[in-house]
Amino acid sequence: MGEKTAISWCDHTFNPWLGCTAVSPACDGCYAEALMDKRFGRVQWGPHGERRRTSAGNWHQPIRWNKKALADLQAWEDSKEAAAELRGVRPAPPFVFCASLSDVFDNQVDAGWRSDLFELMRKTPALVWLMLTKRPQNILKMVEQAGGLPDNVALGTTCEDQKRWDINVPHLIYAKSELRPQFAFVSAEPLLELIVPHVPITQELRHRNLFLAQSELFDPFHPLTPWELRIDWIITGGASDQPLIGFEAPPTNPRWVRRLRDACQWMDTPPLEQTAFHHKQNGEWAVFDGEPVLDPLGTAWLYTFNDLTTMQKVGLERAGRMLDGVVHDARPALRGAQHA
Repeated sequence: MGEKTAISWCDHTFNPWLGCTAVSPACDGCYAEALMDKRFGRVQWGPHGERRRTSAGNWHQPIRWNKKALADLQAWEDSKEAAAELRGVRPAPPFVFCASLSDVFDNQVDAGWRSDLFELMRKTPALVWLMLTKRPQNILKMVEQAGGLPDNVALGTTCEDQKRWDINVPHLIYAKSELRPQFAFVSAEPLLELIVPHVPITQELRHRNLFLAQSELFDPFHPLTPWELRIDWIITGGASDQPLIGFEAPPTNPRWVRRLRDACQWMDTPPLEQTAFHHKQNGEWAVFDGEPVLDPLGTAWLYTFNDLTTMQKVGLERAGRMLDGVVHDARPALRGAQHA
């Protein structure tokens, strides 16, 4: 579990425990529930289900990844003066997606497990830990209970629609301003509707005197927005079918993805000062090109949005990852001096 991953935006996945509860529409097609509950029966999903800690052997995997990352960095240090082609190409620290089959900030998780997890993160400083949650309102309280945020952690939240954006992003921004993680990121996967990505200024944010009293929204992508208020990375993607839980993926309009991609790009601004954009997958659907793709029963599945964009269900592999003919694989810059 986690040695290799097909997730394009990380290098490893690590699951300290298994189990979760659906809290938003993004959970309707939960691959973790389909895999760990319905397919393998490892853990019962839902509010009355359990949270099961993984094995000691699994908890040792990040230690091995950390040793390899340190060895790779040392090899680069030893050879950079002798090998001209390696100069300036510092090995990037591996990104570890933590809790792909659960949620670190789940209320039903034993607080002691979270403390153990944070201690593991502190023991692996050559890794960058990505903590993606659908419960960003719990971040500050649970981080304090666990002894503080490790230096090599990035904080993220899922925003599949406008409602979740307006609710979750202010909590994430506030946590970033208080805890100063490596970076803050948003996963808009599955992207279920067009998101206008300005952030409402909540009373929690206003209380910090970060904004003028008359302000209602701010742009978390603008290069002049202070670092502690910015979103550093956007990940987008379409949904995939999960037959074991009876979920059929809806189409994601590429116009919705372009809106977030374009929000990250500012003219005359160097790429390192822009929000990084990563498009993981188009999902089960692709823009209809006039050539029908038939399912085993001889049916072509088409869907037309209000803007007249017509999509066809072709499957994950055929739909691919390209947006307008481009693969977007960007990762954000890191804050910590240990990664400079």
